[in-house]
Amino acid sequence: QVQLVESGGGLEQTGGSLKLSCAASGRTFSSYVMGWFRQAPGKEREFVAGINWNGGQTKYASAVNDRFVISRDNAKNTVYLQMNGLKPEDTAVYYCAASTWATVVLINTGSYNYWGQGTQVTVSS
Repeated sequence: QVQLVESGGGLEQTGGSLKLSCAASGRTFSSYVMGWFRQAPGKEREFVAGINWNGGQTKYASAVNDRFVISRDNAKNTVYLQMNGLKPEDTAVYYCAASTWATVVLINTGSYNYWGQGTQVTVSS
C-alpha cells in the first residue's frame, strides 16, 4: 500500500509561482514512476507532468511546458512540482500519482495505481 499526501496548493495571482510537494510512504518509492495530474471543474483529469525513478526522464503537458518543473528527492520520498508563470487556466485540483509497475513516464490515468487526495490551486486574474 502506498499513501500519497500533497501539499503546497493555494491562491496565487497570475504570473506567480507555487511549489507543490507530494510525500509518499513505502520503502520502494525510488522505483516508482510519479506523476502530477489536475482536474478543473467540469473537466476530465489530465496529465500535467511525470518523472521516472531517477529523474532521468521527465514529460510535460504542452500547456505547462517551459513553466512547470517536476523533480524528486528519493531520500525524502517526495516529488515536487514547481509551477511558474501561473495562469488562470491552471486553476484546478492537483493530484499526485504513483505507478508501481511502469518503467517510463506514461500520461494516462490508468497507468497510475495510487493517488493522493489532491490540493487546490487557484490562480486569480
